[in-house]
Amino acid sequence: MAGGIKLLVLDVDGVLTDGRIILDNEGNEFKAFHVRDGHGIRMLVKAGIRVAIITGRYSKVVERRARELGITEVYQKCHVKTVAFGEIIAKYGLTESEVAYVGDDIVDVPVMKRAGFAIAVHDATDEAKDHAAMVTEAGGGRGAVREVCDFLLKTAGLWESATREYFET
Repeated sequence: MAGGIKLLVLDVDGVLTDGRIILDNEGNEFKAFHVRDGHGIRMLVKAGIRVAIITGRYSKVVERRARELGITEVYQKCHVKTVAFGEIIAKYGLTESEVAYVGDDIVDVPVMKRAGFAIAVHDATDEAKDHAAMVTEAGGGRGAVREVCDFLLKTAGLWESATREYFET
């Protein structure tokens, strides 16, 4: 099921972050991202597995983080996430079975039902977990995405080539 994944699609709030949205009095929005999640994404991209973001909110910080990680497909303010999902797979000529999706809430369920490999983070809602083939041990924003990236690399037989440089002396 997870072996032929060519695209990983991620939600943001509750998946790449812990779900909290911090606002200051000047209207600035703050999000905290886990550094290991970012490194996992970089390893996936380097190994040839595409990564995309679909989120219901808009945030400049998401654009910046995506750029830092080499994620070119970023869909924000998507209230019907299946539309963006369909656009991405059509753009790259993929089938739904070649896509993994990570979500945390009921709004992610329609995409989770279409993706070939649906994943919920540990602290996801019961509705999201009910539609997941995998539930991470880590929570959203706390290494769950890294866990998924490592799993996909290992399942695809790409782990050794993706990590070789770290073990060479």
